[in-house]
Amino acid sequence: MYIVIAILIFAFLIVTHELGHFVAAKLFHVRVSEFAVGFGPALLKKQKGETLYALRAFPLGGFCAMEEDEESEDPRAFTNQKWWKRFIILFAGAFMNFLTGLVILMFIVPKSAAYTTPTITGFFEGCPYESDFGLHQGDTLYEIDGQRVYFASDISVLLSRSDSETRDFVVIRDGAKTELGGFKFVKVPYEVNGEETLMYGIEYGVKETGVLANIKYTWNGALDFVRLVWMGLGDLVTGAVGVKELSGPVGIVGIINEVGTNAENASAAASVIAYLAAFLAVNLAVMNLLPIPALDGGRLFFLLINAVILAVFRKKPDPKYEGYIHATGFALLILLMVVVMFNDVYKLIF
Repeated sequence: MYIVIAILIFAFLIVTHELGHFVAAKLFHVRVSEFAVGFGPALLKKQKGETLYALRAFPLGGFCAMEEDEESEDPRAFTNQKWWKRFIILFAGAFMNFLTGLVILMFIVPKSAAYTTPTITGFFEGCPYESDFGLHQGDTLYEIDGQRVYFASDISVLLSRSDSETRDFVVIRDGAKTELGGFKFVKVPYEVNGEETLMYGIEYGVKETGVLANIKYTWNGALDFVRLVWMGLGDLVTGAVGVKELSGPVGIVGIINEVGTNAENASAAASVIAYLAAFLAVNLAVMNLLPIPALDGGRLFFLLINAVILAVFRKKPDPKYEGYIHATGFALLILLMVVVMFNDVYKLIF
C-alpha cells in the first residue's frame, strides 16, 4: 500500500509542476495543445477549446504541450513570447512545487500542540558554555557560522557541518543581535540515565502553536528544506558524498514504504509520509531551477543569456546550438538516473 502511495506522490508532484507551467501559459494566452496526466495511451480525453485534456495509462507524471518550434509563425506560440513571459512560464513549475510543499506543511504543522524553539531555557550542571562561551538563559540562537537557525533541531545539524571546533554565533539577546565568535564549541560528557553521553548541555524552550506561530513555522520549515537540499548538493560537489549514496525514485519509494510500515499507526504513518512529500516537493523545486541543460533552470539560464545577447548585439543566437546543449544534458541526466536507479535496486536487494 505504501509503495502505491509513494508512486502516487511522485505522480502528483510532477503533475503539479506541469500545472504550474499550464496555468502561467494560459494567463499569458499562450497556446497549449495538450495537458495530460500520465503518459502512454489516453484512457480518457476531452477537447476543450484549443486544448486537449487527457488521462493517460501510466500515472507517472504528466506534461504541458506548448508550441515551441522556433520557426513557428503562430503569435501565441511559446517561442514567440517576450522573454519575461517565457521566464515566468518556465519558473512557474518550480514555484508550484515549492507552493505544494508549503501547503502540505500547513496541514501538518497545526497537528502539533507545541514545538521546540532555539531559545535557551537552561543549562546542564557544569555546562562550560554558560560561563566560558557567554551564552545566557533567554538567548535565542539566530545564526551559526552565517547559517540561519530556524529550529532547535538545526543547531546540531549546523554544528556537525564543520570539523572546526571554533564557531561563530549570533544570538538574539534583549531584542538585539549579539555576536559571539571565536569560541570552541564541542560536545562534552554528561551522565544521563546512568550512562555517559556526549552533549552540548543546553536546554531549549517549548512554544505552543497558534495561528501566527503555525504560519511562521510552516514558512521556516520550507526554507529549512531548501537549505537541506543545498547542503546535499554541496556535499555532492565537494565529494563528501558520492553518487552511490544518492537516492532516486526507487530509493525514495523504498524509504516511504519503510517509514510507513514501521509507523506506530496509520495516523503516524500519514504524518511522516506527508512530511516526506513536502520535502520532496521543495526538493523538486530547487533541483528544477539548477542551471543544468534540459532542466527548467537550464532553459531559464539560456533564456537570460539569449536576452542579453539580443539586447547587446541586436542579433538572436541560433537556437540549434542551445538545442544541442539541452539534448546532451538530457542524455547525461538519463544516464545519471539509470546509475542511481541501479544503486537503489542493488541496495534494496543486498
